Amino acid sequence: MLEVRSVKSKILLQLLLFIMTVPYVLPLIQMVAGSLGGRGFANYKAVWDTGVVPTFFRNSAIISGGVILLVYVFSMTAGFGFSKLHIFGKEVYFWLILVALTLPEVILLTPLFVTFQKLRMYNTFFSVIFPQTALQMPFTILLTRNFLDGVPDELMEAARIDGANTFQLFVSIIIPLTKPIASAVIVLTLINSWNAYLLPLLFLQSPAKQTVTLLPQFFQGEFTNDQTKILAAAVMTAIPEIAAYLCMQKNFEKGMSAGALK
Repeated sequence: MLEVRSVKSKILLQLLLFIMTVPYVLPLIQMVAGSLGGRGFANYKAVWDTGVVPTFFRNSAIISGGVILLVYVFSMTAGFGFSKLHIFGKEVYFWLILVALTLPEVILLTPLFVTFQKLRMYNTFFSVIFPQTALQMPFTILLTRNFLDGVPDELMEAARIDGANTFQLFVSIIIPLTKPIASAVIVLTLINSWNAYLLPLLFLQSPAKQTVTLLPQFFQGEFTNDQTKILAAAVMTAIPEIAAYLCMQKNFEKGMSAGALK
C-alpha cells in the first residue's frame, strides 16, 4: 500500500482529494439547501401530506428487497462457480454474461412489456424485480468472481480432504469470507433498484404500487413546477440509501477494492 510520509505530500494529497470531491458534494449541498428554500421544513411536511409517502416507501422497499435477495444469491453462486469450480466452457459463459453490460435498458422495454403481458405479470412487483435483477447481475458477478479469485485454493482442498462436498464448501468457507463483497453488492444493488425510474414508471400503472422515484410527480404538472418540494422529496428518498451505506461502509470499501482488482 502506498504510504505518504512527508507533510508536504500529505497536504498536496488532501488538497487533491478535496478538489476531486467538490463536483460530487456541491450538488448534494445545493439539493438540501434548495429543499429548505421558501417555506423551510414546511416543504418536507408538504411532501408527507401527500399521503403516499409510506406507500411509496413500502413499495420501493419490497422491490429493492426482492432485487437484493436475488442478486445476492445468484451473484454469490455464479461467482463461486466461475472462480472455483471446473466447468466446461465457463469462460465462454462468463463473457456472454458480461456482454449484457453493453445492453441499454431502453431497448428491452418492448420485449419485456410483451412478455409480462402474456405471463399476466404486468402491473405487479415481479415485472420490475426480475428485469432489475437481470440488469444488475453481470456487474455484481464480475465483482464477486474477482473477489473469490483472491481466496486461496488451499482452503478448498483442505476442506475436501476433510470430506466436505461442494455445497458445504460454499456455505461453510466461501460465505463467511465474502462479507466485504456482499456488502458492496447489497449497497450497489440497493442504490440502483431504489433509484430505478423507467421500469416502475412503465410497468406499475396502479397508484398503490408506485415507488419513491415517482414522488416528484405530485409537484409537477402542466402549470406547476414546485422545485423546493421536488428537492425535499429527493432528500427524503435518499435517506435509506445513505443509512445503508453508513452501516456497511467499512465492508463496502473493502469489497469494492478487493472485487475491482484481481
